[in-house]
Amino acid sequence: MSKPQADRPDEAKPASPPLNASVRRHLGRNLRTLYADSLSAPVSQRLESLIAQLDRPKT
Repeated sequence: MSKPQADRPDEAKPASPPLNASVRRHLGRNLRTLYADSLSAPVSQRLESLIAQLDRPKT
């Protein structure tokens, strides 16, 4: 299934304005703080196994 597409361009949803630099910096700082612990946490065996499968060439 796919999304129905607008027949005319004027029916398309307007794009939202880009975020200004100070908002992007604020979001970046907060996201880095939020995810800092998860980046330093050890990787589970299951995830290591899945990553190893990605490294293997397909046959």
